[in-house]
Amino acid sequence: MSNSNFVTVGEPHAPQPISRDSFIKWTYLHLCAAIAGFTVLSAALMATGISGAMLKALSGHRYAWLAVMGAFMVVGWLASTLADNSEGRKIQLSGLGLAVLAEALIFAPLLAMADAIAPGTISSAAIVTCALLGGLSYVAFTSKGDFSFLGGVLKIGAFVALGLIVASILLCLKLGVWFSGAMILFAAAAVLYDTAQIIHHYPTDRPAGAALRLFSSIALLFWYVLRLLIDLSSKD
Repeated sequence: MSNSNFVTVGEPHAPQPISRDSFIKWTYLHLCAAIAGFTVLSAALMATGISGAMLKALSGHRYAWLAVMGAFMVVGWLASTLADNSEGRKIQLSGLGLAVLAEALIFAPLLAMADAIAPGTISSAAIVTCALLGGLSYVAFTSKGDFSFLGGVLKIGAFVALGLIVASILLCLKLGVWFSGAMILFAAAAVLYDTAQIIHHYPTDRPAGAALRLFSSIALLFWYVLRLLIDLSSKD
């Protein structure tokens, strides 16, 4: 980042508020870097066989995914805290990097599964996710509304979804394509909400934090698009 956008006051490399247009530009640069990092890490995990080993380790262990979910939630909270609340630019970036690493690890077994039982679904899911992201971004940038009303809906939906996921693991239930479809709508709403917040409200000294929030929503969207395509392919 150029020194004209960030000036040092008190703490070295402490970011200061910048114009909204510059903030949006830096946020999306951070987002592109996060997506690129996730792609490289995921490819490396698959190429080295780590993804397959993780899938094998989790298979047949009902409570293993609960442990993975718990660890991911803790890491996600820590990453968000670093990116959102720290005054240091390097610490904010470390939070974003930690989130990228955590997403790559939690996606690893799913990508291995997709590659094994439904070849081609990974690239198809990526294309669908990009298309949805483009459409949602267009709506957010061209609409006069800021979609703040979605905040409360998303909080309630997140608790409901988490409860259903935990119940399905404990009771060995398969949530199926309808749940994946509902979660795609939920993730799409999250992308729309986060994008609008970046455009209108997000603090302009937190581009890494803004990128992290949007990256997490995009990852959630990609996850359930991929899950849906896997389920549909397995039924053919």
